[in-house]
Amino acid sequence: MFHRSRRNLASWFTLAMGGILVVFAAAVYYVKVVDELEELDQLLYKKTTVMAASVKSELHNRQRRVDLDKVPLLGTKVEPLPDSQLVYAGWYDEQKRLVQFFGETPSDRLLVASGFNTIKINRELWLRQVTLPVYQDGLLIGYMQAAMPLTDTEGALAEFRLVLAISVPITLGIIALTGWWLGGVAMQPIRQSYDYLQRFTADASHELRSPLSAIVSNAQYGLLTKSTDPETQRQRLQKIFDIAQSMSVLVNDLLFLARYQGRIPIESLQTVDLKILLLQIKDDFLTHPETQHIKLLFTLPNHRISVLGDANLLRQAVINLLSNACKYTPEGGQVELQLFTQSNWAALQVIDNGIGIPQNDVPYIFERFYRVDKKRSRKTGGFGLGLAITQQIIQSHGGKINVHSVVNKGTTFQVLLPLK
Repeated sequence: MFHRSRRNLASWFTLAMGGILVVFAAAVYYVKVVDELEELDQLLYKKTTVMAASVKSELHNRQRRVDLDKVPLLGTKVEPLPDSQLVYAGWYDEQKRLVQFFGETPSDRLLVASGFNTIKINRELWLRQVTLPVYQDGLLIGYMQAAMPLTDTEGALAEFRLVLAISVPITLGIIALTGWWLGGVAMQPIRQSYDYLQRFTADASHELRSPLSAIVSNAQYGLLTKSTDPETQRQRLQKIFDIAQSMSVLVNDLLFLARYQGRIPIESLQTVDLKILLLQIKDDFLTHPETQHIKLLFTLPNHRISVLGDANLLRQAVINLLSNACKYTPEGGQVELQLFTQSNWAALQVIDNGIGIPQNDVPYIFERFYRVDKKRSRKTGGFGLGLAITQQIIQSHGGKINVHSVVNKGTTFQVLLPLK
């Protein structure tokens, strides 16, 4: 699903950006063509105006006579222009009749209007032609026409087209890769949400299957049995109640994990005095059944240690760590909770001398439903969600949680929260 969505995003991005790129390349090529033609037109116009400026017209016996002897290329009394680049040049009188020409034989009559034209004289040669009216003393005395080949211009444009033909596909490839990468980045939050939902569904269906089966079997047994013994019926109902209560705890834990993903909004945070919070937890925990077989110590500072957070969530994280430590500490053991500051962090440690955690299991203890010793975990209760919930609470407060453990010697959980 996500790969298909990512491909669609990348395809549409590539199509959109590719279309923009092609239009941009076409516009750049058009500008390049215009610039090349303007440069050629300026050169052609300059050469033609030099020739036109050399034309002399005199009124002789009431007839106007045009002298072309000193016109470059056309006249006989001037040196030929070196490297003129002109294919042909011609002079037409005011009636547009050809009078004199140089190079290719032009038409006997002037058939085009004044200005620039692009013409083709054979299969391979294209020319840029200009026709200029020439005036003297305000009177039209004729037309000067000249033409230059477009060979150099075509060569420059061909090289530019080659550059575009190479660069545009390469750029399209880069755009496609960028679109694929951006699609992955854009889909990441959606993918995480989908993964969370999928994980929640899988976890819930996996863990709820057994208790639901137990409820159904006990209910069926109660319906099918013909026993009228109230104690037997009470035991069946008690089992159903215990299983339902356990399911309620599981569902609440799963909902918590699904609800508190990411950082807690700033507006939801309040100043929490960790010392006061831990003193409250101490009062509640000293009478807890889990602590009756062990020694529970609280080492707290004399001064306040304040953080920004949700007091209820932090309370739950600390209780999860203490409960976990008490469950896996044998009778006569010790669990100690320490609170102190470390640089810009509030540090909270839960230290026990219990059974410890094997090193191979340490990287996985914060995963949902992970149990180091499944038999022992079933006896002590729980679903393997406590540490996952604790880690999520700490991380949602911008903190860190670490663990160090040695088998048969004990475990130390350290929580670091940013000080206010």
